Amino acid sequence: MNSRMKNPAMVVPEAMHALMALSKATSKGGVPQKTLDLVHLRASQINGCSVCVDMHPRTARKAGESEERLFAVAAWRDTPYFTDAERAALALTECVTRLSDRSDAVPDDVWQEAARHYDETALGALVMSIGLVNLWNRLNAATRQRVDPNARW
Repeated sequence: MNSRMKNPAMVVPEAMHALMALSKATSKGGVPQKTLDLVHLRASQINGCSVCVDMHPRTARKAGESEERLFAVAAWRDTPYFTDAERAALALTECVTRLSDRSDAVPDDVWQEAARHYDETALGALVMSIGLVNLWNRLNAATRQRVDPNARW
């Protein structure tokens, strides 16, 4: 199957620049990069974004993430590999990614647990990072972007 078009971020003037600027800003918000990597992978798994499900584990491995943790992200609740703060970020990721699955998109207990581990700046960066990876997933899925086996993430 072929892509429907180039990724919209590549064809709309200034879009890639804006997305990269937001990514840079969120990476400086106080959330550990390893946590952001896990969040990006989990949202991408939920959204079925093949490009991101391929890319995020590769970049995380290069940054020192373990195979065990990457393999376990889809079942993070039932594995011993994640800290309480990472679990809170993953729970928040699932809620923000699946907004329409419940009447209260992000239940208070999920929010409060995340807020227990991240200050306001970090929590803001985390929410924006989750939103950004969801945007990338939607751009890739809508246009049927394909994994490039030769990509050097």
